[in-house]
Amino acid sequence: MSKSGATNAGVTGLTSAEVEQRVREGRVNVAPDPNRRTLSQILRTNVFTIVNLIMLTLFALILIAGYPQDGLFVGVVVANSVIGVAQELKARRELQRLAVVAAADTIVVRDGQELTIGVDAVVADDVLKLLAGEQAVVDGEVLASSGLAMDESLLTGESHTIKKVAGDEIMSGSFVAAGTGLVRATGVGADSYANRLRAEAQAFHPTESMLRRSVNRILRWLTIIIPIASGLLLVSLLQSQSRWQDALQGTVAASVAMVPDGLVLLTSLAFVAGVLELSRRKALAKQLTTVETLARVDVLCLDKTGTITTGEIEFARLHPVDGIDSELSWAALAALAAADDSPNATMGAISGRVGPSPDWVLTSWEPFSSARKWSGGQFGEHGWFYIGAPDVLLDVEQHTAELQRVDVLNMAGQRIIALAASATAPEDDHAPSDLVVLGLIELEDQLRPNVQEILGYFAAQDVTIKVISGDNPDTVSAIAVRAGVQNGSLALDARQLPEDQSALADALRRTTVFGRVKPHQKKAMVNALQSEGHVVAMTGDGVNDVLALKDADLGIAMGSGSEASRTVADLVLVDNSFATLPVVLGEGRKVINNVERVANLFMTKAVYAVLLTFLVGVSGVPFPFLPRQLSLIGTFSIGIPGLLLALNPEISRVRGGFLRRILLFSIPAGIVAGATTFAVYQYGRTSAGLLLVEARTLATFTLLGIGLAVLIVSARPLRLWKVMIAVAMATAYLAIASVPILRLYFQLLLFDDPRTWAVGFTATVVASVIIAFIPRITVRFHERES
Repeated sequence: MSKSGATNAGVTGLTSAEVEQRVREGRVNVAPDPNRRTLSQILRTNVFTIVNLIMLTLFALILIAGYPQDGLFVGVVVANSVIGVAQELKARRELQRLAVVAAADTIVVRDGQELTIGVDAVVADDVLKLLAGEQAVVDGEVLASSGLAMDESLLTGESHTIKKVAGDEIMSGSFVAAGTGLVRATGVGADSYANRLRAEAQAFHPTESMLRRSVNRILRWLTIIIPIASGLLLVSLLQSQSRWQDALQGTVAASVAMVPDGLVLLTSLAFVAGVLELSRRKALAKQLTTVETLARVDVLCLDKTGTITTGEIEFARLHPVDGIDSELSWAALAALAAADDSPNATMGAISGRVGPSPDWVLTSWEPFSSARKWSGGQFGEHGWFYIGAPDVLLDVEQHTAELQRVDVLNMAGQRIIALAASATAPEDDHAPSDLVVLGLIELEDQLRPNVQEILGYFAAQDVTIKVISGDNPDTVSAIAVRAGVQNGSLALDARQLPEDQSALADALRRTTVFGRVKPHQKKAMVNALQSEGHVVAMTGDGVNDVLALKDADLGIAMGSGSEASRTVADLVLVDNSFATLPVVLGEGRKVINNVERVANLFMTKAVYAVLLTFLVGVSGVPFPFLPRQLSLIGTFSIGIPGLLLALNPEISRVRGGFLRRILLFSIPAGIVAGATTFAVYQYGRTSAGLLLVEARTLATFTLLGIGLAVLIVSARPLRLWKVMIAVAMATAYLAIASVPILRLYFQLLLFDDPRTWAVGFTATVVASVIIAFIPRITVRFHERES
């Protein structure tokens, strides 16, 4: 808590004793966070899963059959639970730490002094000072207003601002669109309007995830297939096996192979790893699925100020106007700067250079609004003075010379603000028509470091840039060209944009830079891009960005931006670093690409297990594997390499059709693997006359070899370290086969029959070559479809 200013006339707020009393009574502004999961919820989510339930059931059955040594697969349940819980707790701690850094503060009046405190330290009846850009954190009653206008669009869906005067009520969740005000807190914590709405919506509703939706569909299919296939296999084995225990053992082996036991874990692990990496880059993701949305973004909408430029505006000079006393211009500018008690970046830059304010009395004030793009004040007998966008304040016919001068400066990339005077007050949101121009204010806006390299990266990654700004389109275009925005010279004044969505989408296709954009237009532009099938990310830091940030697929706010923008954004760049955005995009793409590789491995395993189950059921032979042998194959061809691939730094462009691509690869690959393994197994038992234990050893070596081929193909594009993973897995398997005690445990019998081993090796090579060609075939299929 820190002191931030002097007293507010006539308002002293609560005393320290009154604050302490309300804290003891629990009347504080603390409410449960519906997006934060408790430890019990995390445990339930990671322990009581469908996969764990199936695996535990199979473990119980293998114990009933009297083969506890085949229960090795139950280790997957432990690993899934422990790793899942540990990683989510780690992510929660890291996000909480970063959230503290990004937490919003508010100003309250206590004991006659202004204090800056955290929003959760506000108590009932506190007097809060609301400034432009801030979000109301409590319900309250307005005690004093200085042009206070609230935007309740986040609550009502209406984008109109509502002026507030003393006695009016405000709702938590609304934000200050213009002006300032003093408000007495009447509803805090869970009793506030915003928190009541949140509670009615229920707790913890994760963002829709394409990955999780696809994985859940796979699990739903398999929960139907596994019981049916296992039941039919059990019936067949009971008829062909002399002991029911052996039949049950074979059925459990088939069922274990059909369960994608690590798919859910590795998917979550990829999400968590992405969020943790972002947090290390000072980027606060509100949910795990935010990482996935990053990968699918193909249009990035940028505001100029604070994104392409540093946002640190500097006053350059005041251009005089012929026939105007420069002393009057400077005095009016100083008076306006002093009158604005909630200055934006522009007015803050001006106030630092204009010197002391004249001894003028402020009698009326119209605060700046991003919708009307000007502010103004009346100073008694001196009249009204206005400051704002020249092309909004000035009349084309009346101020031709001044506007021509503005155009010249704008074309050079300079930001120009008009200063004007009038004897007339504004009417609604319109300045009077009898304005006299007192001067043109030139401001300087510096490009962010490395902005050209960053925008070049996005272009290389096929992400289209749209620059959307409230400034003059010529100024924005000049800066966009300097920053290296492709087609940055294609600029359009947003006042010329159509309201029809399809026509607006057409304008967005043809144009890159838009100036004089109003807040509701930013939202409409995002919606129009989405209507064309684009996944849109929007960056912003001001109140005027809130509606667009909320509607974008991914809203990105700057940490130094307005509280309202940080509240609605999906991702907050805590350190305001534009250079973080390429990392953000890369992390999202890495997650989806890695999950796709891992899903290919697990789905291929499920497919060949279903095929083997069918073939064994039809032929009536013993199942080709023991459960422990399948655990060995799964560990070295899927489990360990899958874990490593889930953390692979691969950021190639993400394509649509995630589930379809997985099925187009895993179904033929699984069929090739299952059919080849069964053929080799049957050859060993019949033509080569091998014992059952020997035939199972041959099948185990065959399937492991094919599994490693699937691993290498799924890991494309190949890198040396990926090949080394496959080599290491094969070496580890051979090491196990060479240790007598381990060979005995896994029932591997190395028989002396070179010809049969040659058949198994040849079949493995042929199957691997076929699997290597599957992606090429599916790519051509996708090209024909598109």
